[in-house]
Amino acid sequence: MHILGTTYTFNNPHKIPTDRPIIFVSNHQSMFEISPLSWWLRKHHPKFVSKKELGKGIPSVSYNLNHGGSVLIDRKDGKQAISEISKLGTYIEKHNRSAVIFPEGTRSRTGHPKPFQTTGLKILIKKAPSALIVPISINGSWKMLRYGKFPNGIGSYITLDVHEPMEIKGNIADLIAKVEAIISSGVHSFKSD
Repeated sequence: MHILGTTYTFNNPHKIPTDRPIIFVSNHQSMFEISPLSWWLRKHHPKFVSKKELGKGIPSVSYNLNHGGSVLIDRKDGKQAISEISKLGTYIEKHNRSAVIFPEGTRSRTGHPKPFQTTGLKILIKKAPSALIVPISINGSWKMLRYGKFPNGIGSYITLDVHEPMEIKGNIADLIAKVEAIISSGVHSFKSD
């Protein structure tokens, strides 16, 4: 990333507790978000909900996904995906850890947010009812893969903006819609520049 001139800014004006479960919810633009999120959220011990294809062939990322407590889901097998996400929710509730989920389901190739697929997030909320929801908006990461896997984009500026944490209360569908609106409102770098 440094060789390509990629720079990151992580904006978090909020004090996020470490003594309770956290569900980080973010838009998804590329695989180049995993390592920065792992680093900046490290005190929360983040575990990722990831597609099973990322479990092999990507140095460091695949190893961490397989051995760091994250869950690898088969997007073609809903039953398996629900089971794995349920286990993760139970785990973060019991151990005061955090989960990172990208409810769009797949990355946006233009940076423009895709509609949320809400099932996985609903399961995490059900299994970790004491969790705090923390929305994150990511901008600029899509530019790393705008030409496909090779060549990677040069000189990309990627921002990760943490929004105000939210308690799980009230109607879950309304809460998720609010989280989606907050994340989408913070996404702005989908113009081709």
